[in-house]
Amino acid sequence: MKQIILGCILTTLASAVLADANKTPNQVIDETAAAMASRLQGRKEYLSSHPDELYALIDEVLLPNFDTRYSGYLVLGKHWRTASEEQRSRFIDSFYNFLLRSYSNGILEFDQDNIKVLPARGEVPEKRTVVKTEMRLDDGTEIPVNYSLRETDAGWKVYDVRIEGVSYVQNYRNQFNAEISTNGLDAVITRLERETVALETAGPGEAAETAGAVETVETTGTSEEPAAPGDE
Repeated sequence: MKQIILGCILTTLASAVLADANKTPNQVIDETAAAMASRLQGRKEYLSSHPDELYALIDEVLLPNFDTRYSGYLVLGKHWRTASEEQRSRFIDSFYNFLLRSYSNGILEFDQDNIKVLPARGEVPEKRTVVKTEMRLDDGTEIPVNYSLRETDAGWKVYDVRIEGVSYVQNYRNQFNAEISTNGLDAVITRLERETVALETAGPGEAAETAGAVETVETTGTSEEPAAPGDE
């Protein structure tokens, strides 16, 4: 189920071809969900059988809306400061590609009618904000899915997602912190690259099962943004 939820989240982020500096954070989330629903209409079965095209489609439209560097920076936490620029770039790329391949199957389950973007309250704050949404599951249960965005020169971009209060940044940060402390950053990057290749070989139909072997660590994270080194 988590693969489907995160896959749908990736779909929501992957909808607009270009970031728009004039859009509000709520418009970014709301309009992109509608756009991706249109892109997937009538093509889900075809894309399921053509994973390369599915990956390419998501990759083409996701990057402009997702702040991969800042997200990777938060996930690495204290290890960002000691990492070389090459290690930072490799980690950002390998982590993004791992997430993309791990949860691509959930994208094929995307249904715009199951996502409700809640109205914004008050004026949009400067620099950072949260867009709150609700996702309805097959059994009728509605779960909160909140997107953290930061304002960039290219417009508002997503850098974290919280499902029922659990931050994906904090979740992976806890996992990688222990692994990096034990094995080193290069070993973590190599693992992500190796498992991404395995997920590509498996294809979206089997990726969820493969990803289950490297499921994220559940945390008792708070609603506050994860602690991290200061903005660069």
